[in-house]
Amino acid sequence: MGTPDVDGMLAEQLLRLTRRLHRIQTRQMEPIGITPAQARLLRTVASYDRPPRMADLAERLEVVPRAVTSLVDGLEASGSVRRVPDPTNRRVVRIELTETGRATLRSLRVARRSAAEDILAPLTTEQREVLGGLLSTLVDGGHGHQRRC
Repeated sequence: MGTPDVDGMLAEQLLRLTRRLHRIQTRQMEPIGITPAQARLLRTVASYDRPPRMADLAERLEVVPRAVTSLVDGLEASGSVRRVPDPTNRRVVRIELTETGRATLRSLRVARRSAAEDILAPLTTEQREVLGGLLSTLVDGGHGHQRRC
């Protein structure tokens, strides 16, 4: 009789948890009128000191530039971001957060916190701290800290 595939089972549990979190977040974001991908882009735009270029966003999000264009199109249509010319190079377009975008981010933080509370409810404070440390190690791949978006 073979030994159980502990790593495989752990990977499956992580995948199931990720899917559950995604479902909960999507449900929480629905009333806000934004997709998880758009929410991630908004958080990323907000993380810059000055409006980023589309290429900066694509690199940070690790997606192709066309994917950023589609997300920006949707966020621009909802009034959350606007395209603005770079003051030093007219050919460069930057993405600027609007007041509507900032309000959406505030709503997203509340929704995200609520989703996290749903997921983490069964855990004690101590268990949450241990889980946080373990997840940081996995996310960072053991190589220091990465920026969170």
